[in-house]
Amino acid sequence: MIKILFCLRRLPGLSQEEFQAYWYDKHAPLVREHAAALGIRRYVQSHSFAHPQLQPALDARRGEVAPYDGVAQLWYDNVDAMLALNDKPEARRAGKALLEDERRFIDLPNSPLFYAVEREIIPLAI
Repeated sequence: MIKILFCLRRLPGLSQEEFQAYWYDKHAPLVREHAAALGIRRYVQSHSFAHPQLQPALDARRGEVAPYDGVAQLWYDNVDAMLALNDKPEARRAGKALLEDERRFIDLPNSPLFYAVEREIIPLAI
């Protein structure tokens, strides 16, 4: 499997709480609605938060890039499955609907995405 990671920043004028509420309450159901048409196998939202006792770890890294408001992860079967979506009108419509909604709350030019293959090092223990 492959996945897309979207490193998200909110539009100026939105608080982090407003951004994350819209993303979870409005956008997530839209993704769920279009998941089959887009071949999405899994979708996870990671919402950022601040905690004063965790700040030293951030300070030690001296990060010079503004933090993200969240990260979206979408899993797909493989590259060929993703590319095949280009030939499906319902996938194009679904992708357009999601992008239109993203413009309502995401600062798209400052929210990079990249493709990745996971290499699990420590499995989830149940």
